[in-house]
Order: sequence, then structure tokens, then C-alpha cells
Amino acid sequence: MKRKLIRILNFFIFLALGILLLYLAFKDIEFDTLVHDLKNANYYWVLLSLFFAFIGYVSRAFRWKLLIEPLNYNPPVKNVFYALMLGYLANMAFPRIGEISRCGSLTKSDKIPMDSLIGTVIIERAIDLVVLLFLLFIIFIAKIESFGLFIKENVFIPISQKFIDTVDFSIYYWLIIVVVIGITVGLIYYFRKKFKRVKIVHKIRKIIRGVISGIKTVTKMRNRKAFFFHTVIIWVMYFLMTYVVVFSIPATQGLKPIDGLFLLVIGGLGMAAPVQGGIGAFHWIISSGLVLYGISKADGLVFATIQHESQVVLVLITGIFSVLMLFFNSRRKRKNNI
Repeated sequence: MKRKLIRILNFFIFLALGILLLYLAFKDIEFDTLVHDLKNANYYWVLLSLFFAFIGYVSRAFRWKLLIEPLNYNPPVKNVFYALMLGYLANMAFPRIGEISRCGSLTKSDKIPMDSLIGTVIIERAIDLVVLLFLLFIIFIAKIESFGLFIKENVFIPISQKFIDTVDFSIYYWLIIVVVIGITVGLIYYFRKKFKRVKIVHKIRKIIRGVISGIKTVTKMRNRKAFFFHTVIIWVMYFLMTYVVVFSIPATQGLKPIDGLFLLVIGGLGMAAPVQGGIGAFHWIISSGLVLYGISKADGLVFATIQHESQVVLVLITGIFSVLMLFFNSRRKRKNNI
């Protein structure tokens, strides 16, 4: 009951944050003008964007399967894809819960240990973070006079300020924290044999070993070229799904590929915000970024709305389809067992 209450509270807190960001982004925009511009957008480009996004999702499923194979499991690609899309769908309700949901789905459908799957997801996310930081570095260097200033003011400064605010404790507080940690580690080490016999500790150790086993799969992969290939395909598709949308409205049609890369990176940062599906955060950061090109806030929000909401529709369709397929497959297996 308590856990369910915490989940409900988390849902509404994150939702409220997303709505607040949406309000801040749209508060000075005329609704009628926004609707008019959305109606007059060229949605053929949006459909092409969704096609690229779908290819990216399929490639991501293949890449995840490559990480799972060293665990001595060989799930069908379709099950991996269904689990992946279920995860994206779950993120619409609770930020970051999708990673657990997709692992749980594959555990249920293919009997793969949950903790090992979590390890593979950690590796996958770490690699994507490295790629995102690499792209961030490219655009920072390519047009440092404009992109550099935006990233500095909207990314680096807020992060560093948060770090400074965190560090700005009295030295005595830090000393107390270090002493408490030291005493805790010392007690755990001293009573380690007794701790090993406690059931909950044994379970935690088992989970940690499983996660580490999942992380080690990246060193055991037999087909690393395929893994690298799919990583490239994923990010090329993500770039294309972002860039082609600029041709859907007149205000953004003059943007170049390097500008599309900029939108991909800052959009990725917006989607990483702890709100359902990046709602609000994505709209705010994309519209703010487009102001650099002399594009009005209103036109920037039209672009951001088309980009974000089209992807939401794709995730809803593929996610619900995946849930249904997983349900029918599970039902079929039960009937066959009977």
C-alpha cells in the first residue's frame, strides 16, 4: 500500500513538473495562431520522420539482443522489440521506469534473469551517453559562437551551479558524512560473515552479481561489428527523424544538417529530464534553441510540438501493439503447456 502511494505521488509530481514546463513554454503564445500553424504544416515530412524513428527502434532491438546473447540466451528479435517498446510506453507514465519494465517483460517472455538484463541496459545507456556527449562536443566546436553560448548558458551553467549549491555545505557537514560512511563501511567489513547469512543481504549480493554479469556482456560479445553498426544506425536514424521535420514548416526550412544535429542533442537533453516523456522540457529547450536562428518562440514551439507529439503517437501505437502481442503470446504459451 505504501509503495503504491509513493508511485502515485511520483506520477503526479513528475506530471505537475511537466505541466509547469509546458506552461512556461507556451504562456506567451496565442493559441489560435499555434493551431493554425499546426494545421498548415506539411505532415509528409512528419511521416518520414516516424519511419526513420521506427527503423531506429528496430535497430535498437537488434543491438540489445547482441548484448543479451553472451548471457547464453537467444530471445527472438520480435520479443526484444516488444519489450523495448513496452519500456518506452511505460516512460510515458513514470520517468525511467521503462528500463525496469522492458527487462521485466523479457524476463517473463523468455525467462532471462532480470538482474542480468538490467546490466545490459546500463551498458546500452552508457554507450548512448558517450555518443550524445561526442555529438555535443562536435556541435560545440563546429559553431562555438552560437551553439557554444547556448549550451554554456542552458546546460553547463545550470549543472555547475547545481554542483556548487550541493558543495556549498559547511566543512563540518562533509566531515560528519565522511565519518558516518567510514564507520558504516568498517562495521560492514567487521561483521561481514554475519551479514552474509542474512537473507536480504544474500539477495542483494545475488542481484549485484547479476547486474555485473550483464555489464560484462559487452566484453563477451562475439559480433562487435554488428553492435557498432547498429549503434551508428540508431543515431543516424535519430538525426534523420529530427532533421526532416524542419521541412514541415516554413520557419525552419532553411536549417542545415549541422543545425539538425544541434536540435537532436538539445532535444536528447530535454527528453532526459525527469518528466513523463520529456513533456514540457523538450518543448522549452527546442524553442529556446531555435531562437538562436532568429526563429520566433511561437514557430519554435510549433516545431517542437510536431516533433514531440508525433513521436508520442508512434510510441503509443507501437507500445500498445507490443503489449497486446506479449499478452497473446503469453496466452498461447499457457494453452500449449496445458
